[in-house]
Amino acid sequence: MTLGWAVISTGRHAENKIAPAIHAAPHAELVAVCSRDQQRADAFAERHGALAAYDSIESVLQDSRVDAVFIVSPNALHASQTIQAARAGKHVLTEKPMATSVEDAIAMIQVCRQHGVMLGVGFHLRTHPAHLEILRVLQQQALGTIALLNGQWGFGARGQVMPPPRPPLQQWWEEPELIGGASTMMGTGVHVVDLYRFLLGQEIVELTALADGQTPNQPLEQLLTMSLRFEDGPLATICCGRRLPDSLNDLVIYGSDGRVASRGTLWEAREGSLEIVSETVNTTADYPHAFLANYIDELEDFYYAVTEKREPAATGLDGLRAVEVTLAMITAAREKHTVKIERHTP
Repeated sequence: MTLGWAVISTGRHAENKIAPAIHAAPHAELVAVCSRDQQRADAFAERHGALAAYDSIESVLQDSRVDAVFIVSPNALHASQTIQAARAGKHVLTEKPMATSVEDAIAMIQVCRQHGVMLGVGFHLRTHPAHLEILRVLQQQALGTIALLNGQWGFGARGQVMPPPRPPLQQWWEEPELIGGASTMMGTGVHVVDLYRFLLGQEIVELTALADGQTPNQPLEQLLTMSLRFEDGPLATICCGRRLPDSLNDLVIYGSDGRVASRGTLWEAREGSLEIVSETVNTTADYPHAFLANYIDELEDFYYAVTEKREPAATGLDGLRAVEVTLAMITAAREKHTVKIERHTP
């Protein structure tokens, strides 16, 4: 059995990662693609071997071969497209951020629940074997009491002080309403936030943020640092940005009995290394470059979540929690003070 997928939007992420990963996943089939432009949809379908191409989500949802949709559209469209798909009986895996408001995220969870369909969020870092090993070590309390987490996901080009304007079909990334009021936080910061929650099993209770944007003259940030406090006491930092050529995209966690460091694992591809140094566990591991591996495992996990009727690796609630933190970051950066996180029950 395979899950019949429709990819909503034919942008770079769908082109380079999602459609190829669907082809590579053992239990996935690319049934349909959707673009506002029929010619773009047709060309995408031809390149990736999709069975059908549509220029509206309504047409996609009428295709009985489609079991699930992977939403890769501009952030502000995720909620409405998820709700449409759920009402049509289709399972939904949406890219992060799940939504651009708490109200939309809650509506997505509620409608999917009401219609009995699965809702997952594309936090692919949860599938990296280095992070799964860190989770196992933390659950065994091999590092003792966790004190501090440091994570960075950045990129850039040497010689560029600021990133250049995006090409026309990617310019929604530069429109605050479509992207959701934040730039590099939406691109990579939310992944690190979610990974911290996944590894610690704790919620963030407050944060502060400094950014090179979130001002009237520069509404969207291209460089961001955050300091976080978790409910049981650990502190954390996150740095993300598009102004960081040669960025060391590492995660380091310090506990009372040791340290774990994953080098180069905060990235799209599966790669990097892991070092654990503690009283009881001392080990290293290397991960050969595998560009699609995290996305393939994300799709396979979703297939088993649907067929086994269990939660996916990252749920709608996980997506909601990331939205709450993102909105708090925007407030903290704009108003220059610490913000307590308000958690909502969907």
